[in-house]
Amino acid sequence: MYVIKERFFDIGDDFDITDDQGRKVFHVDGKVLSLRNRLVLEDPAGREVASVHRQLVAFRPTYEVSIGGEKAAEVRKALFTPFREKFTIDVPGPDDLTMKGNLFDHEFSVERGGHEVATVSKKWFSIRDTYGVEIADGENHLLILASVLALELALVREHEDEEKEKKEQDEQDD
Repeated sequence: MYVIKERFFDIGDDFDITDDQGRKVFHVDGKVLSLRNRLVLEDPAGREVASVHRQLVAFRPTYEVSIGGEKAAEVRKALFTPFREKFTIDVPGPDDLTMKGNLFDHEFSVERGGHEVATVSKKWFSIRDTYGVEIADGENHLLILASVLALELALVREHEDEEKEKKEQDEQDD
C-alpha cells in the first residue's frame, strides 16, 4: 500500500509517497505545483520516473501521464455521469482504466473491464488528510499512482474554478 498526504497541493512543497511502513517510495517535486499544471515523480535516488501535466487545449479536464519520458496515458473527466464523478485513464490499446466512486473524498476504485485493480481510501488511516492506494499485483503501480495524482490536480483545479466563479458572481451581485 502507498500512503499520500491529501493536502500537499495547498502547501506547494515537495512531498513523499511512502509505503505503509513509512519508507519513501517516490518523491513528488512540489515546486512545479505553483502553476497547478505539472508535477514530477522521482525515485528515491532523485531520478524522474513519471510526470503529470495538464493539457491546456482540451474539451474537458485532461492530464497527460508520462513514464520514462514516454506518454503512458491521458486522465480525463468522463462526460455525462449522473450522480457520481468518473475519470478515465486512457492508455494506448484497449485496456483503459476507470476511477469511480467518491473521488472528492478519496473513497474510490480503479477498474479495468469492470474488475477492480486498485482501491483508494482514507478509511485505513486515523491521520486526517491522509489516504492510501492499494494496487493489485501485476498492475502498473507508477501509472496508477500518477493517475491518482492527476485526479487530485483536476479536483483542486475544479474547486478553484468554482470558488473563482462564486467570487465573481458575488461581486456582480453587489
